[in-house]
Amino acid sequence: MAIPSVRKGSSLKDRLEARLAAALVAAGAPEGTPAIVQPATRAGFGDYQANGAMGAAKRMQRNPRELAQAALAAAALDDMVSHAEIAGPGFINLTLSDACLAAELEAFAANVIAPQPVTEAAAPVVVDYSSPNLAKEMHVGHLRSTIIGDAMARVLEHTGHAVLRQNHVGDWGTQFGMLLTFMAELASDPDKVPDKQPDEHKVALEHELADIETFYRNAKERFDADAAFAQRARDTVVRLQAGDADCLARWQQFIDISMRHCEAVYSRLGVGLDRSHVHAESAYNDDLPAVVDDLEAAGLLVESEGARCVFLDEFKGKDDQPLPLIIQKRDGGYLYATTDLAAIRYRCGQLGAERILYFVDNRQTLHFRQVFAVARAAGFAPAHVELEHMPFGTMLGEDGRPFRTRAGGVIRLTDLLDEAEERAFALVSEKNPELDETERREIARVVGIGAVKYADLSKHRNSDYVFAWDSMLSFDGNTAPYLQYAYSRVQSLFRRAEVDPAAFDAPISLQAEAERTLALQLLRLPETLATVARDGVPHLLCSHLFDIAVAFMAFYEQCPVLSAADTATRESRLALAQRTSAALHTGLGLLGIGIVERM
Repeated sequence: MAIPSVRKGSSLKDRLEARLAAALVAAGAPEGTPAIVQPATRAGFGDYQANGAMGAAKRMQRNPRELAQAALAAAALDDMVSHAEIAGPGFINLTLSDACLAAELEAFAANVIAPQPVTEAAAPVVVDYSSPNLAKEMHVGHLRSTIIGDAMARVLEHTGHAVLRQNHVGDWGTQFGMLLTFMAELASDPDKVPDKQPDEHKVALEHELADIETFYRNAKERFDADAAFAQRARDTVVRLQAGDADCLARWQQFIDISMRHCEAVYSRLGVGLDRSHVHAESAYNDDLPAVVDDLEAAGLLVESEGARCVFLDEFKGKDDQPLPLIIQKRDGGYLYATTDLAAIRYRCGQLGAERILYFVDNRQTLHFRQVFAVARAAGFAPAHVELEHMPFGTMLGEDGRPFRTRAGGVIRLTDLLDEAEERAFALVSEKNPELDETERREIARVVGIGAVKYADLSKHRNSDYVFAWDSMLSFDGNTAPYLQYAYSRVQSLFRRAEVDPAAFDAPISLQAEAERTLALQLLRLPETLATVARDGVPHLLCSHLFDIAVAFMAFYEQCPVLSAADTATRESRLALAQRTSAALHTGLGLLGIGIVERM
């Protein structure tokens, strides 16, 4: 039987699945029958287990063990598998040969580490993430969307997808009328700046914002307390949306200052967002009337209490009454739903996206379900386009409540990162006081920022998690410092060997069980990346990198490297260490987490 072709860079699992699927067909199963290959759940079951024969046999009304046996007899596996057996009701247990693992490790750089090329047929994937409100300084509430979305964009790119980052920043609406009105007052009379605003945070007449959050809070207080000010702010929104030149000029000034702040935070976090990825709420302003007209033409709009809404039968409240998606308010204003519909139409029509991922917290689940359903009903999103809300939970303090300052306020993201670096600096200074301060500061920056990001990324995005400094900065367990230390330990090994790991290569021979375990973990990295790309679950990559690091530590302790019995064994083990270094470097890079050569 001919061996099915599989694209370069495909995983061991992909190749086993392709061959066993062909074997099932050869054994009489219908074309397209999946082999369903998964890593074995127990060591005694080999390395992989194929479960497809049981489902196929049930559909065919055949004995599953007999079908599995026939498929195994027809399978072309000799170059990959050293042992195969039928177990239970029709499982096929597979143990890879050491020769196969060694050969795969020889091609490790090309098949595991190198990014897969984006083919001409690759449909664009839009990743919508971060999306801060430019009326406020970025705070901890922006962290999860920013770093989970960025990790996913990196993984998708690495696995051969054409990724289009979209930062749908909030730069429109009532809050900006409020801010522009307040700015106008300051320009005419700076003495109106509230006395309680610290001198170092005062806003100059040029509207340079030393503290965006304080500026916003002062404007909000005026808006809530002064009805005349509130009305002027609403009037300003009308002028802004109508294209008033003075309003737009002052608004743009504020947006530029706010975006510079966001870009500084992105740079510090190592997040790959810049101005070219910003397609803000305001970008859709001119299209909003057309969205309303098209919904009207599609027969979807209904007037309810003066507002224009869409009611779909699939969305009902507790009283079994239809839930509206409000498109236009009674006063003619638009809502987030209107802008989100315009964004979907733009991304499908102008960008040609065939998959759109939204990394927005789980409180918006109903909103996105409704928006997606209306976009389908209106024809804004063709049936083949995947619209996926990738929700995430809440960052909690150690008291189990949403993470806030001791006074109950929202924690600024810059303050959180400052504290992370200072705590990491104290830790590094305690462990390595002999290093000069400049080097300790750089290590602390990489370790501190990495610890904050990894503590978040290593949890399933759907779950809430407790933000705890001690655990995230620990050098034990599934943490960034542990992985960063494992990487630096490999680099130390090569420094002592006086070998450049980037230029080193040697034949690999797997002699000890610890070597084989490490090799298998390394070669399973593409499988994990494929799952992460499909399901939007970067915590699986964190878990896999931790498994690699644990396997390396066991290998390091059980298999002498520099003091190996002979040169061939020494070089083989150095080559295995080099692959480990490359896997950790690549995996942490896909998570947006830095590494250091020594810690």
